[in-house]
Amino acid sequence: MSENTRARSKKKEDGFWETIATIFYAILVALAIRTFAYEPFNIPSGSMRPTLLIGDYLFVSKYSYGYSRHSFPLSFMPFSGRVLSGTPERGDVVVFKLPRDNKTDYIKRVIGLPGDTLQVQDGRLFINGEMVERERVDDFVYRNPYGSQIRVAQFTETLPGGREHLILEEGDNRRFDNTRVYAVPDGHYFMMGDNRDNSEDSRSQVGFVPAENLVGRAEFLFFSTDGTASIFEFWKWPTAIRFTRVFDALN
Repeated sequence: MSENTRARSKKKEDGFWETIATIFYAILVALAIRTFAYEPFNIPSGSMRPTLLIGDYLFVSKYSYGYSRHSFPLSFMPFSGRVLSGTPERGDVVVFKLPRDNKTDYIKRVIGLPGDTLQVQDGRLFINGEMVERERVDDFVYRNPYGSQIRVAQFTETLPGGREHLILEEGDNRRFDNTRVYAVPDGHYFMMGDNRDNSEDSRSQVGFVPAENLVGRAEFLFFSTDGTASIFEFWKWPTAIRFTRVFDALN
């Protein structure tokens, strides 16, 4: 083998390993960002309408509440509790691991803080014995999977402390509209969906959510499609993207 041939072969081999190293470091950087800074999530259900719609893609800040084993991919880190922990505020929209399996991602709104009592009576939310204010606004209108137009009563709800957000109520005598009194234990939170009559949350099988199960706070949308295209079907984007929702901050 000539010197030139050996040189070309070595250069080709060096280029291959440089490419592998570049990919490896890129994966490490991406994992670090996903674990310690921001993680993307998409919305598969309507339980958080009108705040979040099916087809929304959002970023969750991982540092907002500190870190637990659930901050890491597949929750693989073998430690309990939280480090560098922060405290969620009432009204935050958060992603958390479902307590019964510690694997499934849920996204809901923090309604009850440790030490609170909560109850729903005739569709009205009570926190610590006080009825939460709500004001009727224009109906929320959307199309169901069959193409029919649906109108739902929409309200602005004002939580203790003054935080406002929109909720939907199909009626005040549905399955979660009359509940027992819930006393939120220390180190736990009470979650509810904004689509109050169509949300599996702390009023049902979700139960109280331990602080350890918090993944992060939902911050803003970075993509939104009406369901006719996925984030990878870029050729369908012009007609599928909901441009008015892209880069919306979440309330």
